Amino acid sequence: MRPKFKNALKNAALAAGVSVSVLSMAGAAEARELRFASGATQNSIGSESLEGFAAAIEEYSDGDLQLRVFLQSLLSFMETPSGLRDGLADFGSVLLPYFPGEFPSTILLTEMTMLLEASGATPAQTAYAFSGAISEFVFERCPECLEEFANQNQVFIGASGTTPYMLICNTPVRTAEEFRGKRIRTGGPQWSRWTEELGGRPTSMSVAEVYEGLGQGVIDCTSNSAPEMTSFSFIDVTSDVTTQVPGGGFGGIGTHMNADSWRGLSPEHREAIMRASARIHAKLPWLYVRDHNANMELVEERDDISVHEPDKEFINRTREFIEQDMERVAQRYSDRYNVNRAEEMVEEFSAVLDRWVELVDGTESLDELSEIYWDEVFSKVDVTSFGM
Repeated sequence: MRPKFKNALKNAALAAGVSVSVLSMAGAAEARELRFASGATQNSIGSESLEGFAAAIEEYSDGDLQLRVFLQSLLSFMETPSGLRDGLADFGSVLLPYFPGEFPSTILLTEMTMLLEASGATPAQTAYAFSGAISEFVFERCPECLEEFANQNQVFIGASGTTPYMLICNTPVRTAEEFRGKRIRTGGPQWSRWTEELGGRPTSMSVAEVYEGLGQGVIDCTSNSAPEMTSFSFIDVTSDVTTQVPGGGFGGIGTHMNADSWRGLSPEHREAIMRASARIHAKLPWLYVRDHNANMELVEERDDISVHEPDKEFINRTREFIEQDMERVAQRYSDRYNVNRAEEMVEEFSAVLDRWVELVDGTESLDELSEIYWDEVFSKVDVTSFGM
């Protein structure tokens, strides 16, 4: 081979190699990092579910999107709605019931979780059904809800619920009579109303203060889910647990995205976000059920904690309250927050909840639950127009 021709081939090969490298670097540079702000603590159900969300976003976007999670640093839970609105993060965990002025239509739905106790739903059905039902209803049947998010420069991409609330106490509370006069830390307005109706004394207290409150006798009980006995160490200051009352989980763990960030994505990447969202909203309740079962086994084994079932009168009075409260909650939201379709929403959402209790019955794996959410809810969102 002549030297000039040989050198030309060598130079062409080098040039081709440089071109491939440049193209590779260009492709890598296209990967976009998104920020998720959460008030969840390390090694919590919230942080574990976000790890799965990050992995799912990267998988479904073929590596084009990557998620960086900020726990208790970029935004606290109370700062998240305004921080998302202003673009300080791309995603955030929004505890909806804390912001009634911003999201009243959606919060109306979260106050209906106690219906699941009245229906006889199991702890797993409570968590799985509410997560699917509220996500479906907001996407498909609540334009008022979507408008509330848009007004905050946010896009709703799903919500989750927990396992049922129970009484975690430093004294036995097995009957309505024993409940009377007790100081109860409540985690939401529906539980405060239940406490007052049955003669207890609702007490406002942040979850971070409950350990000391129970330990020092400032409160007699807290209404929380079983996983929180270990995640907040309540188990160390608890002597008695009463199941089945008040019932209903915390139903307002929303995942929102900054609207500008959402609109800046391609339709393919927005679909990847929706697929990942089906995953996180399956994983969070799945983890709650896992830890509910583990913690109930733990307290049953401990000699220093007694687990009680409420007597029949306590259960009946609780279910009577739930029925009456559902008749009144629509009027409260109509009067206080101008939710015009409140009565219609209560009726429609009750039917959606019933459907979901049946739909998730017998679910045996996280993958199965995730696919139910994708097939029934998230795959139906038209990412070419939603939130645009």
